[in-house]
Amino acid sequence: MPPLRGRGSVSGVGIGLRDPHFEQLMAAEHGVPWVELLADNFLARGGLVPQQLERIADRYALTLHCVGMNLGGSEPLDLGYLGGIRAIAERTAPAWVSDHLCFTRCHGHHYHDLLPLPYSEESVQHIASRIRQVQDFLGRRLVVENVSAYLCADAPLSEAEFVAAVCDEADCELLLDVNNLYVNQVNLGLDAATAIAQVPLHRVREVHLAGYEDKGDYLIDAHNNRVSEPVWALFRRVARALPSAPVCIEWDNDIPPLDVLLDEAQRASRILDEAVRAVA
Repeated sequence: MPPLRGRGSVSGVGIGLRDPHFEQLMAAEHGVPWVELLADNFLARGGLVPQQLERIADRYALTLHCVGMNLGGSEPLDLGYLGGIRAIAERTAPAWVSDHLCFTRCHGHHYHDLLPLPYSEESVQHIASRIRQVQDFLGRRLVVENVSAYLCADAPLSEAEFVAAVCDEADCELLLDVNNLYVNQVNLGLDAATAIAQVPLHRVREVHLAGYEDKGDYLIDAHNNRVSEPVWALFRRVARALPSAPVCIEWDNDIPPLDVLLDEAQRASRILDEAVRAVA
C-alpha cells in the first residue's frame, strides 16, 4: 500500500482514539488537534481496519501507542509484531511511537497487563538493550512510558532514577504518565512530586492524563474515570516545567460520551495556557 499523507507534528491536548468515538471524530473536528492510536488495534491487514487507519491518518496528526513490545521481557523480541508496528508507522508517519517500561509476556504467556520491573541497574541494562534493538528495527527513537504498579521489589534505585537511567542508557525519549506516578504514590508510598522533579524532563515528548479506580486501600490504573484532583495538581507542576509538551487524555474502560473527554482536554488546555502566561 502507498504511504498515507500524514499531518506532521503534534501539539496541544489530544485524546486517545477509541472505537465508540471514531465516527464522531471523523464527522467533525471537535477541536481535537491530534489523536493517539493504540497501535495494537490496527495490526490487521484486511477488512475494515486498514480503511479506518487511512481515514484517521488523512484527517488527524497522530502518535502510535503500543502495549505489546514486551520491552522488559526475557524472551526474544517479537519481530513479527514489531514488523507490523513498523508497517503502520511507515504508512501513517506518526509523530512518534511509544510503549511501556515493563514486561507483558513470560514463558510464552501474554498477561495482557503492564508488569513492573525491579528498579535495579541490571534491569536498566536489560531493558535499555532491548529498547536500542527496537529503535534500530523501527528506524526511529522510541518513547517509553512509566507504568503503575501494585508491588515493588527491594532495589537500589527510585522509580525516577530508574526511568532516567533507562532513557540515558537507551538514548530514548519519555512519555510521562502523571496518573501512574500518583497511583504508585498511593500504592507503594512513593512521592510523585519528587519523581516529577527527578525524571529527565528534557526527554519528555508526551504527557498522559487518565483516571483511576479507587479500591479503598489501593488504586487501579483503570482509565475509567475523570482525572482526579490530586493528579490535576501534579499536572500543574508538570505544566509549569513543560508548558509546550503535548498532552493526551486516555480513557479505556467504561468509555463515556466524547464530550466528557473533550471537557477533560479543555481543562488540561487551560492549565497549559496558565503555565505559558506564568513564564511569559
